[in-house]
Amino acid sequence: MMSTPESRLTALGLVLPTPATPVANYVACVQTGNTLVVSGQLPLLDGKLLATGKLGGAVSLEAATEAARYSMINVIAQVKAAVGDLSRVKRVVRLGGFIACTPEFTAHATVMNGASDLAVAVFGDAGRHARSTVGVPSLPLDAPVEVEGLFEIS
Repeated sequence: MMSTPESRLTALGLVLPTPATPVANYVACVQTGNTLVVSGQLPLLDGKLLATGKLGGAVSLEAATEAARYSMINVIAQVKAAVGDLSRVKRVVRLGGFIACTPEFTAHATVMNGASDLAVAVFGDAGRHARSTVGVPSLPLDAPVEVEGLFEIS
């Protein structure tokens, strides 16, 4: 039997949450042609932030990496809500990561691996993507991480 993104999620013990509703004047996803853009997602678990604060401050590298993973879970939940079946994802084209951190923090890439590793675990080779990771002084709700995505959809 062929492995699907949904079966990989199950094997990882993950259940996608109800997608978060935008809190301002934007939409969670925009599809144009075969491209789906997912707005930045925070590390929400059961409707609450998994962690708050900044890297290089109160948030550990391990906690932030897990926060990036949960942000990616929320990105995937938005994709599923938009297209119905995750098997329609032909490619994770790009992920963007925003890491709230102090000026001296430099391990941004390690944090973002929490999201990237999950993309590959769920989508297989189609989950290998281009990526940008940027340190920022703050994020909404004092979240330590925010992840956005660009997907090719069949």
